[in-house]
Amino acid sequence: MNRLHIRNGLIFDPITETVVNRDVFIADGHIAAIGQADGFTADQVINAEDLIISPGLVDLCVHLREPGQEYKADIASECTAAARAGITTLCCPPDTDPVVDEPAVVELIHRQASNTAHARVVVLGALTTGLDGERLSEMAALRASGCVGVSNCKRPVRQTSVLRRAFSYAANFGLTVFVEPCDFSLSEGGCAHEGPVATRLGLKGIPVSAETIAICRALELVTETGVKAHFGRLSSARGAEIIRRAKDDGLDISADVCAHQLYLTEMDISSYNSLYHVIPPLRSQRDMEALRLAVTEGVIDAICSDHQPHEPDAKHGPYASTQPGMSTLETLLPLVLRLVDEQVMPLYTALSLLTNKPAAILGIDAGVLQPGRPADICLIDTETEWQFDVKTMSSRGRNSPFTGWNLKGRASHTIVGGVLVHAPE
Repeated sequence: MNRLHIRNGLIFDPITETVVNRDVFIADGHIAAIGQADGFTADQVINAEDLIISPGLVDLCVHLREPGQEYKADIASECTAAARAGITTLCCPPDTDPVVDEPAVVELIHRQASNTAHARVVVLGALTTGLDGERLSEMAALRASGCVGVSNCKRPVRQTSVLRRAFSYAANFGLTVFVEPCDFSLSEGGCAHEGPVATRLGLKGIPVSAETIAICRALELVTETGVKAHFGRLSSARGAEIIRRAKDDGLDISADVCAHQLYLTEMDISSYNSLYHVIPPLRSQRDMEALRLAVTEGVIDAICSDHQPHEPDAKHGPYASTQPGMSTLETLLPLVLRLVDEQVMPLYTALSLLTNKPAAILGIDAGVLQPGRPADICLIDTETEWQFDVKTMSSRGRNSPFTGWNLKGRASHTIVGGVLVHAPE
């Protein structure tokens, strides 16, 4: 296995909030030393001058589309895109086809990801069998096969009694429940934020209460069952405030937000551009600003991509009939770095939201630069200015609304398990 010497880079430690100029030495897939390593002989030296040496990014929600929807994308293509984006670990939700409700599907995903060797893939198992919201999945078997948590994605669990049993069952096996809060009876058929913009455009709206009611129901069950819960893809000011109060009350919960929710609002759908069709929908300017504040104050613990690649036909047609979701792996890092440039947060915080905090939520050995830990590393060039163009994406899904955006900063090199998987061409 290659022995790497990363020379003269800047290490921003989000935990101690310090920055130091250090070398990093890698051997046998792990970090051998930081600073000096007497007698170390490297097979390859990487000059990291003017680059940040960061733990590899950890993305909490990436729809890989495989198995079942390979016409949209596959594990190989999206792991390659992840490597290019500096993402070394990504979390795959269970809404594949077949659903991740038995160990064989988990093993398939792990095997395909291992074959690509471009990124590590961790898997969430289904909370209910087939995500039907009625029958509890075999969580013990899913945990034994390597699932880091369970989720029902955006599929409804209509009966609160079923959800309560599922939470209790997950708690028994020490599994985190990943909740995408949405009351289906309020959101069904909707495609935009309920408000004046949706009304003017003639689009069925999804009220904020669809999110907040689902959060409150889940929080009551978390209190009763003691399960550890993560609330993903928050979209509203009121949702973030409910999470804030629950944390103040001592509940063992965490939350994330998609990067695009920190930049885009309901006004962006005014031209009926289906690239902006996402669920949960883009909400108001006030919601966006509140989410930014919640991130800086630690109410929201991580920023994810919620990457959802689609084939071109999925985004062609009237806005309401198109499939929701954006292809966002390759804009995750530059959009978060833009928050630093806009003085929304310091760089320490930005890196923490993409590395050690999401790793802690998943309960995995990642997101930290320390001797003996896995050598999953991203070298970040924070100064290069570039224009995003969907034609240059590695992801097979080109459904990004950020084409033409002028961005600053990107991943220069990506190392996974001590292997250099992305470098400048």
